Amino acid sequence: MSIKKILVSQPEPQSDRSPYFDLSEKHKLKINFRTFIKVEPIKSKEFRKDKISIAEYTAIIITSKTSVDNFFRICKEMRVEIRENLKYFCTSEAVALYLQKYIVYRKRKIFFGARTYDDLIEIALKHKKEKFLLPLSESHKPELPALLTKNKIKYSKAILFRIVSDDLSDLKNVNYDILVFFSPVSIASLFDNFPDFIQNGTKIATFGTATAKAAEKAGLKVNIKVPTKETPSMTMALDKFIKENK
Repeated sequence: MSIKKILVSQPEPQSDRSPYFDLSEKHKLKINFRTFIKVEPIKSKEFRKDKISIAEYTAIIITSKTSVDNFFRICKEMRVEIRENLKYFCTSEAVALYLQKYIVYRKRKIFFGARTYDDLIEIALKHKKEKFLLPLSESHKPELPALLTKNKIKYSKAILFRIVSDDLSDLKNVNYDILVFFSPVSIASLFDNFPDFIQNGTKIATFGTATAKAAEKAGLKVNIKVPTKETPSMTMALDKFIKENK
């Protein structure tokens, strides 16, 4: 088979050094990027129903830039004054640096791991006396809350946003050889927008066990599953698949 067009259900990379661009040049592919989902903020009126007093918490666990944006948004909407001694625990340095959009970085206590929940838990255990707030989406993954509970770290979930299907009407008459998905919500969005979608010869690539399961539950045949020991990244898996199917 000949792979010529790939659609990745994520925003287009901002850096010219993205491995997707290298993949495109290497195999003479057309790779398009289009998010299948969008963030829907939970308004302060709805958030108040959870009876969470943000000012009572001494530390916050941040897992994404979206969580950062929505935490500071809800604080502004509710006129919550964020304590200067609030401790920030981030899953990665990139997320930690993103805090500069809202706070003076050098004047705050900020900790970050190496992109894994285990790293974050290890750091949090050194500050076990803190009262942690964990901003999440409504359809969040259970791994981090489970780890916090297992390690007896006191925390509360703050549901601040929803991940919902985006309008994909602009893709109605566009065909691709491979569709790439990174979340179960993206799979749902495909069928929300195109309920009569038939896979035919289109190949499906998924990242993560939950995404693969959602695709298979929706009746799709998953041709590329990531990560694996041999192909830990999506671009590596796509490269391998294209080579094997030339």
